[in-house]
Amino acid sequence: MESQVRQNYHRDCEAAVNRMVNMELFASYTYTSMALYFSRDDVALKGFSHFFKENSDEEREHAEKLLSFQNKRGGRIFLQDVKKPDRDEWGSGLDLHKLASDHVDPHL
Repeated sequence: MESQVRQNYHRDCEAAVNRMVNMELFASYTYTSMALYFSRDDVALKGFSHFFKENSDEEREHAEKLLSFQNKRGGRIFLQDVKKPDRDEWGSGLDLHKLASDHVDPHL
């Protein structure tokens, strides 16, 4: 059924917004996985966990704003399945430190 408020909103734009929503949700899901990994008792990197949790929340907020925009424009929302991240183990802070040292990156 066509929206009664839809005006000057091309279907290609509607589809692009739906794709963007799904990308934002995937990013949020991935950051959540990372946050929970770094909060495990055998990893216990509280700062990393907090950082990735905040990023997850931010990505989810982006998705919510796009969904609100889609509704206001009269578009229809078509959510896709959110894929599982490619991995469950995210390494350690020491891996990141070694990578930064190898590339002489003092800011990382």
